Amino acid sequence: QVQLVESGGGLVQAGGSLRLSCAASGRTFTNYAMGWFRQVVGKEREFVASITWSAGVTYYAASVKGRFTISRDSAKNTVYLQMNSLKPKDTAVYYCGLRGRFQWANELEKTSTYDYWGQGTQVTVSS
Repeated sequence: QVQLVESGGGLVQAGGSLRLSCAASGRTFTNYAMGWFRQVVGKEREFVASITWSAGVTYYAASVKGRFTISRDSAKNTVYLQMNSLKPKDTAVYYCGLRGRFQWANELEKTSTYDYWGQGTQVTVSS
């Protein structure tokens, strides 16, 4: 089993920054990739960014590219999401997911790809 714990959410004004963290524990040696998704009440969970654990290859949704940066610290089994130039439309609950086995890059944008999920952290951007 793998446990994921997100932190770093909060309230920020438009144009501000936040850094989210997701710490993984348990059977993390099987980690292939981790991703960040977000969800607004009444809408589906949407892809934000992902990173392959070994090579560090990153992928971003078009809506956040250039503003958000995903990174990982292998020694700490932690993935980060640095969010800059935040906008009110970035308001959502942010979840991290872990994929344990190889998967093609275009599949990393799908929620069904991920084997484990954290509990989520709320990000609210005020205008």
